[in-house]
Amino acid sequence: MKLLTSLCRPLWPCVVLALLAFAPAASAKALKVGFAQTGAESGWRTANTDSMKSEAVARGIDLKFADAQGKPENQIRAVRSFIAQGVDAIIIAPIVTTGWEPVLREAKQAKIPVIVMDRAVQVSDESLYACFIGSDFAEEGRMAADWLAKYTGGKGRILELQGTTGSDPANERRRAFAEGIAKYPDLKVIDSQSGDFQRQQGKEVMEALLKKHGRDFDIVYSHNDDMALGAIQAIEAAGLKPGKDVIIVSIDAIKEGVTAVADGKINCVVECNPLFGPKAYDAVAKIVAGQPVPRKQYNKDGLFDATNAAAALPTRQY
Repeated sequence: MKLLTSLCRPLWPCVVLALLAFAPAASAKALKVGFAQTGAESGWRTANTDSMKSEAVARGIDLKFADAQGKPENQIRAVRSFIAQGVDAIIIAPIVTTGWEPVLREAKQAKIPVIVMDRAVQVSDESLYACFIGSDFAEEGRMAADWLAKYTGGKGRILELQGTTGSDPANERRRAFAEGIAKYPDLKVIDSQSGDFQRQQGKEVMEALLKKHGRDFDIVYSHNDDMALGAIQAIEAAGLKPGKDVIIVSIDAIKEGVTAVADGKINCVVECNPLFGPKAYDAVAKIVAGQPVPRKQYNKDGLFDATNAAAALPTRQY
């Protein structure tokens, strides 16, 4: 027995090293990220939230999620809660562009980086947030205007359904679209009202516009698909055929919107890709690690009309 013990003793260090080699490595501390979402006002927003949540799960991120229910004060309160919880980073999808400076200063003082996602903010000091990840709303408005001008030959009376008043997408989609059609004197916006990016409000606004203008219009330009889909209900109830009697151009390209294009009820949708999860968390990881990130990042957007909508449907993720 003594001989066996003496023979095995030199092997113990090797056995220990071998066991350590197969033992699981100590896991790094999970990132804790606060995300202040605008709400759940549209199919686009739901897809955006799903992307952020599913990507967080895939990466093992401890996500603190807050739904502001369309109220800016709820978003500000959520960001202050994230600061109090000591999160590693904060992501906001701002409901409106203004009013952010005080709470962003609080985050900076707490040394918590903030990523602005989807919609821009207006601040006097851009160092208050680390970067912006979103869509080029101005380019979307220009794409809609260019397609419409070509399709109509530069002629038509337009009713515009605006998004949330004071929001970055509503501001930019309206401005860029107006600039895009300005070179066509016979292509004019004759009325413009907010439907707050919501389907029911899009329907109600369209009903009011139909009462006001009767049949004295040719085109509906909607800042998002949900309002356009609501407007279609009102147009059909008025005995008109959307896509034929009324040309409809929209932005977002949610699956229902692209389906409506394939069905001939919407003539064109400009894409606004909501799947920001991978880009957002890539940026968080780099910023927390002290690595540089681009100041602005945009998702690539496309356009769907009668030429490509049906073929695109099987692969749509949202």
